[in-house]
Amino acid sequence: MSFVKEWLEGAPYNRTLGVEQVSLSDDLLVLRLPFNEANTNPGGALHGGVAASLSVIGGQGVVRAALGAESGPWHTAGAQINYLAAAINEGVLAKARLLRRGKELCFVDVAIETEAGKPIAQANLAMRGRFGAAAAQLRRASGDDGLVEPGPMGSHIGAISFIGNRGIKVELMKEGRSRLVMPYREDNGDLHGVHEGAAMALFDTTGAMAAWAETGPGPYKASTPAIQMQMLAPPPKADLVAYGRVVQRDNELFWSEVEVAEQKSGLVCLRGTVFYRIVT
Repeated sequence: MSFVKEWLEGAPYNRTLGVEQVSLSDDLLVLRLPFNEANTNPGGALHGGVAASLSVIGGQGVVRAALGAESGPWHTAGAQINYLAAAINEGVLAKARLLRRGKELCFVDVAIETEAGKPIAQANLAMRGRFGAAAAQLRRASGDDGLVEPGPMGSHIGAISFIGNRGIKVELMKEGRSRLVMPYREDNGDLHGVHEGAAMALFDTTGAMAAWAETGPGPYKASTPAIQMQMLAPPPKADLVAYGRVVQRDNELFWSEVEVAEQKSGLVCLRGTVFYRIVT
């Protein structure tokens, strides 16, 4: 399984986060992520995009080992990630377990916990190995009217360590809509394109910003309880744009639909729903 370890250590985004392999067997991969302020929100809490990234890194590692080195390229066809608690100023472990291996689809459960054993997040993933098949025909993003209006919060988002380090910028936050862009750069990359984890961080942040665009700024308590995501194809080696829109609000709860696409072509590589909570 040396090729799995080579990917874990060689992908620039994995190195940027600081992911370490603890152990790997036929059906279980354990990863460790030491505490690093660059991976946090204000207050030292692990960013939700980092937890999502650990989930897909763990899932991909297990699936690569299960299907073999010739089964790529790989991507996360579907994911449900629930956020259970915050990890504050502490390292975490991700335990990715293979539940079932199919011909090209594998199902993986990933538990993320602090090194003291407190559960942080739980992910259920459907992972795919394409075995060299031709790339899928992708549809174009629905997009928006192109308005540039980051609102009172937009210019401050880049001050968050993890978001700023991804180069993510807010172009639109207005009336429950958001548009964010993330440039391609090496520390956001996998070996052949944007890393799934970086794309999911953009996805998560875009959904959250759509919810904030509904409420406006305030001294509120906010978090992402869950995301549901489908990766339609491995993210390309290109700048990405993400469009968010609140489709339902129930008091402090928000459901935002998000599409992530290659900025130049508009072709969607990732879509889904961010379930967000703002206690006003």
